[in-house]
Amino acid sequence: MTHPLGHHQTRGPEPPTEADQQTGGDVRNDTENLRKGAGDVQNDTGSLRDDTGDPMIDALSASNPQKRLQAAMAIGTRAEPRDLDVVIARCRIEPDFFARDMVTWALTRLPADDTVPRLIAELDSPLPQAISQSLHTLSKIGDVRAWPAMDPARIGAALIAHTDTEVARSAWRAAVALVPGDNRAELASALVTQLGRGEVEVQKSLSRAIVALGEDLVSVVDERLHAEDDTVRAHAMATRDMFDDPDAGFAHALDAAKRLVALGSETAV
Repeated sequence: MTHPLGHHQTRGPEPPTEADQQTGGDVRNDTENLRKGAGDVQNDTGSLRDDTGDPMIDALSASNPQKRLQAAMAIGTRAEPRDLDVVIARCRIEPDFFARDMVTWALTRLPADDTVPRLIAELDSPLPQAISQSLHTLSKIGDVRAWPAMDPARIGAALIAHTDTEVARSAWRAAVALVPGDNRAELASALVTQLGRGEVEVQKSLSRAIVALGEDLVSVVDERLHAEDDTVRAHAMATRDMFDDPDAGFAHALDAAKRLVALGSETAV
């Protein structure tokens, strides 16, 4: 699928923060150490200049995840378009969360005119991680030209309902981040089809995505309050509560909703 891309100015975000990396290890929360490490990667030509002749690129496949993280940061810092192919390839297979998040940051530093179409192409990959990381990166770049790839009226519905949970969660977040105002209701209708899916954390991700679309769309959730499935009804009730009080704890709201649904079922019997 071809997506015409116009001119877009490259953004220059900061590296992932400690909060972005979901409270990571002590080695990874010191930006100064990361910058020093990135310099070490550039200087360590003896051990890393094995394949490409570029120590930073070679370090992306080092056995030590900290070396890979440092390499990704160095690549993002220099932000050279020639690195795009290898960084995209690393996104598909990087096993370490923190190194993977830094690889994503490196991609956000490259020109969007080059990066966005490549990330969209990755959505057709057979590898779930390639899809989820591409969606995650597209949401970070924030380029609305990626929306057609997530539009529920086209192929977006398959991503929103993807059998791989991480792909689906990434699709929810990316779609909400990129949806044009006129498409919010359509997206909300697609998202509520996933109510009741997964464990508490998965359900919380979905509820947050739905609530982020705006309180004027609460009626889409209300339609699910009378679903036949108890799990769907409880999730809809908890999501409804989040519209009323976004700061309320989701797990508590979900437990309360489950109790109400259970009481209603007993009364019906």
